[in-house]
Amino acid sequence: MSAADPLRSGQQASPGSAPWQLTAGELSTAYFTGQLDPETALDAIASRFDIVQGTLNPIATYDLDGARRAAAESARRWRTGRPCSALDGVVMTIKDNIPVAGLPCRWGSRLYASHVPAQDELAVARLRAAGVVILGKTNVPEFTLQGYTDNLLQGATGNPWNPSLTPGGSSGGAVASVAAGLGPIALGTDGGGSIRRPAGFTGLCGLKPSWGRVARRHALPDILPELEVVGPIARSIGDLAKVMGIIADGPNWEWDAVEQRPPRLRICVWRDIDGSPVEPAILHSLDAACAAFASMGHHLTTRPAPREVGRFNRESWPVLSSTGLAALIGDDPARRDLLGPALQALLQQGLKRSAVEHFSARRQVTELRATLAALFADFDLILTPSSAAQPWPKTLPHPETIAGKDVDGRGHAVFTAFANAAGLPALAVPAEPDAQGMPIGLQLVGPAGCDARLLALGHEYEKHCPWRHRRPELH
Repeated sequence: MSAADPLRSGQQASPGSAPWQLTAGELSTAYFTGQLDPETALDAIASRFDIVQGTLNPIATYDLDGARRAAAESARRWRTGRPCSALDGVVMTIKDNIPVAGLPCRWGSRLYASHVPAQDELAVARLRAAGVVILGKTNVPEFTLQGYTDNLLQGATGNPWNPSLTPGGSSGGAVASVAAGLGPIALGTDGGGSIRRPAGFTGLCGLKPSWGRVARRHALPDILPELEVVGPIARSIGDLAKVMGIIADGPNWEWDAVEQRPPRLRICVWRDIDGSPVEPAILHSLDAACAAFASMGHHLTTRPAPREVGRFNRESWPVLSSTGLAALIGDDPARRDLLGPALQALLQQGLKRSAVEHFSARRQVTELRATLAALFADFDLILTPSSAAQPWPKTLPHPETIAGKDVDGRGHAVFTAFANAAGLPALAVPAEPDAQGMPIGLQLVGPAGCDARLLALGHEYEKHCPWRHRRPELH
């Protein structure tokens, strides 16, 4: 990489911004110009950790010594004009279900309390080779199978916008870290909405890549086969593109073109799934975003979501999300007793599922993919809320009601898992906040392989409806 590369995006820090408030692009520019160095940036973020960790509990493992070594090495590279990448010296966190060599990888479970991987997962290895500074591992719900962030090892993580509320899950610690200033980017995973819903709850953007776009090697056991992917969380679309340029397989030129204006697109809008309840504030924010996209020249059409999406949520997801856990844990009372109550119940559900039920679930996935392929013959993208509910108390696994109607544990999550099942890329972007100032998120979903197109539209939307000036008041 040439030393001039960080300046391509032209990202300049806002006057008076503290280092912990900067995007990765702004940090890279500051390193290039000599206004800042990676060690100074890390010191500011470490001071921020001392302020927010006790309030939010986002970090499960803190590795300041390792981060200081990496920052010092990065500072030497910048002084000699030889940074490894545009992310060299940028502080980031890694979700605690992604192995980092030498750091605990507990997966939120007492069954993995002493697990310390010897190798980085591939995406981590690529980021480390690019010079990133890894601050630590972020908190998750047990086995990353719930939509909030709490476990018996670490306890609950709070939302920086209201610490008594959840940041969502399972990438709750990741989004809380970025929103609170513990690094401008985080690496998360998304098996059914675990990047997109938390990003929406905390005013951030996040990408669930297409299936297979980010290869997985040296990973934890796969308990959500063909559903879970690794992806980035950040404060700006440009930073998502920088991370994808390092961790993704395939041509890198796509990510360099994200700042170019996309063509005018046909966008299909879903306001609910089979009449599922959605909080009015979220629908109001969705309408405002639709108006913004229309003013940008895109053509929007509101339609009911295909019935296969609701059917997948009701019938297939409960099978696919429980049988992987059952295969991992088995019918061993000693292992079962180490699980929390919610995971014990999920385990029992998985153990009772038959091979016929699993086959039927996979067949429904095939039907879902065919239906969505037909939809994309008429539309370029789908636009939906990222969640049907706003954040709820952080120690509760899910809201019990939405818009005055009783819902089950996935009532808030109806919009997201279909993209995982179909292997589609999905981008979470902040929308207009609610009346209390809490963030609201939207998601854009496209055909497989159009990850960069999603980011290009997200970048255009970010310029039209900027969100970086909105920060939680957390002291």
